[in-house]
Amino acid sequence: MRVVIGEDEALLRTGLTHVMQAAGFDVVAAVGDAHGLVRSAGEHVPDIVVTDIRMPPDHEDAGLRAAVEIRRERPEIAVLVLSQHLQRAYAVELLGDRPSGVGYLLKQRIADIDTFTDDLRRIAAGGTVLDPEVVSLMVARARGHHDALDRLTPRQQQVLALMSEGRTNASIARTLSITERAVVQHTSHIYDELDLAPSEDDHRRVLAVIRYLSS
Repeated sequence: MRVVIGEDEALLRTGLTHVMQAAGFDVVAAVGDAHGLVRSAGEHVPDIVVTDIRMPPDHEDAGLRAAVEIRRERPEIAVLVLSQHLQRAYAVELLGDRPSGVGYLLKQRIADIDTFTDDLRRIAAGGTVLDPEVVSLMVARARGHHDALDRLTPRQQQVLALMSEGRTNASIARTLSITERAVVQHTSHIYDELDLAPSEDDHRRVLAVIRYLSS
């Protein structure tokens, strides 16, 4: 699996490279600014781009801007953005109209190497991974502005929050100590409350997550 890294701190950039290479990833480029990230993504066409949000030249959200540009130009490239701070707007913008193959994690999550590399593989395979703290912030904000969420039971809200972290039904069942069948039933009720009818063109699981994350 080919990876391009964007991180302006040399020590962290080197650390990420070693971690990923040790886990079997092929790091084809590691750059320190947003312009170099876009250029490297276009040149190498990796399976996934991993980037810090705050990078040169503006040291604000240049990494995010680069990630959005890469997704716009080459939607087949998965993207994981890393941040030291919670920003709901960043996650919503990154998810955009194509929420598959996207991740947003706080940098502290890198310390758990096994989970981090598992998240990388999930994102590269087309999954969506959001930091639990980001999800909690979004859910809290959404509950105050979305009547449909208020109609969900506490258990359904827990299931939806875990769905937003990119968890599978099996993972949700283990976390909540319920059966996978119960997870499926809760998920079905969530779709009903959010008025998400079955469709050949839309992925209801992703739409359910986006519906309340962007509310």
